[in-house]
Amino acid sequence: MWSLPFHPVTDTNQVLWWCREIFAAQTEALPIMRSLCVEPFQNISVVDTGARRAFTHCSSWKTNHKHEAVLSFPLSSPFRKSLCICLSSSANLPVMMEEKKQTFDANEADLLVKELNESFRTRKTKSYEWRVSQLKSIEKMVVEREKDISEALYKDLSKPEYEAFVSEIAMVKSSCEEALKELKQWMKPEKAKTSMATYPSSAEIVSEPLGAVLVISTWNYPFSLSVKPVIGAITAGNAVALKPSEIAPATSSLLSKLFEEYLDRSAVRVVEGGVLETTALLEQKWDKIFYTGSPRVGRIVMTAAAKHLTPVVLELGGKCPAVIDSDVDLQVTVRRIIAGKWQLNNGQACISVDYIITTKEFAPKLIDALRKGIEEFFGTDLMESKDISRIVSSNHFSRLESLMDNYKVFNKIVVGGQRNQKNLKIAPTIFLDVPGDSQLMQEEIFGPLLPIITVENVEDSIDLINSKPKPLTAYLFTNNEKLKNNFVQSVSSGGMVINDTVLHVTVSSLPFGGVGESGMGSYHGKFSFDAFSHKKAVLYRSFSGDASVRYPPYTPEKQKLIRAVMNGGIFDIILALMGWSRD
Repeated sequence: MWSLPFHPVTDTNQVLWWCREIFAAQTEALPIMRSLCVEPFQNISVVDTGARRAFTHCSSWKTNHKHEAVLSFPLSSPFRKSLCICLSSSANLPVMMEEKKQTFDANEADLLVKELNESFRTRKTKSYEWRVSQLKSIEKMVVEREKDISEALYKDLSKPEYEAFVSEIAMVKSSCEEALKELKQWMKPEKAKTSMATYPSSAEIVSEPLGAVLVISTWNYPFSLSVKPVIGAITAGNAVALKPSEIAPATSSLLSKLFEEYLDRSAVRVVEGGVLETTALLEQKWDKIFYTGSPRVGRIVMTAAAKHLTPVVLELGGKCPAVIDSDVDLQVTVRRIIAGKWQLNNGQACISVDYIITTKEFAPKLIDALRKGIEEFFGTDLMESKDISRIVSSNHFSRLESLMDNYKVFNKIVVGGQRNQKNLKIAPTIFLDVPGDSQLMQEEIFGPLLPIITVENVEDSIDLINSKPKPLTAYLFTNNEKLKNNFVQSVSSGGMVINDTVLHVTVSSLPFGGVGESGMGSYHGKFSFDAFSHKKAVLYRSFSGDASVRYPPYTPEKQKLIRAVMNGGIFDIILALMGWSRD
């Protein structure tokens, strides 16, 4: 029995779509359908033969195995009804049956890795020319298909075109441009100092590609967070497979088509799908795995990687705090908080402001300014604003609704609170002084809900932040230099911004990544190149200068000399060569 969240529908096509999606997730062929029985719920009734005909048109299978399955969907209604689909083997169906589409399984994943490794072993991905050609192709792809990308992002998230360009399209173009400009320099070996013990010698650090790497991306920025790590993998000279998020299906499908059209398929591939496909990929031996998503799934990825001793980069999340002192420019602060919360996918971003800490005295002024700022940016009817993204799915909407309606916080709302389940819209919502043990303060919100926590003194915010897992980013707004220094030195986070939000991700000379619960490893700019490279230490020596002191027999004279050499003192070396010592 499989159970999934299900909402009331007025159209049997939606019912049948759910059925198709569930059956498509099974790894083994299901039996052909004998009958489809739908129990009426609310005011809906379904004619058996018509439903069967519609369903078999969507999903039909051939099999010799006897099997029966029941799918039960709990309804969001006062009356718990159910939709039951009964399957059994039959040879007397009056409809034409077709083969089920083959699932991407462990065998397919194994073949994919072999093909990528074969391509890598030809050494073509290591060449400067191949890397440049792929980067130029990505740049061309973004320019030529910008409209398609924006449309896919709107389908998945109702993402405003402005946001789609600034946070997704322009970010990818910028990464390509920098990589093309700097790649030759990045690829050059780095000179390293040598010691007296290896004299005469020279040394260098050579960046070499790892091999076949896997990028598993997420849904909130489904284009940029897919393509930017791939750019890093390509600049480092790897073969790469991308698994985009199934929660953003329009962008996932588009990425598959675009990569096929623009990039070298022998070394750059896209695998679409959900949990089953990701699991199949994680069972394989990769040379590195780059994952963006939640800490929960990050643990699953890390466990799978450990089996093969595969290194990982985990870009996770956390509760990113914003501390606001009372001495700030309030208007500028509010605009930047709004930009770092509701302009970021309506709060669906790992670096968005998760909660605010300020003083009890300053909180009323801040709340009033935030209310006015939200109205200025998005209008008085927040549900109709075209500048706010929708919630990505009904599951995430229900999760956020549960956070809002929790008995500990539902009466703490001071701004917003409106919601529209049909359109998956939730207004910017502010809470004041919710309990620390509430779900709202215990888990990453990843949505438009913003708690404000008050303290007696702004300095108390540091202990409050440090009592929680280390965040991906921490924000501070103040003109107090002492507080700035104390905050930077005392708060551990993946990144930090003083007197603004989120802009650190646009600075390619800064590494972007987490620490502790918020992740490991970093990327952006050259850090992306380094993330997908092995730093190989190389020492060069000639056949001259082969001192007998390093070889047996170990005489007292040799011991004096080797001590002098290892201690690095030129005077001691001269004394040892003359047979003298300081003693």
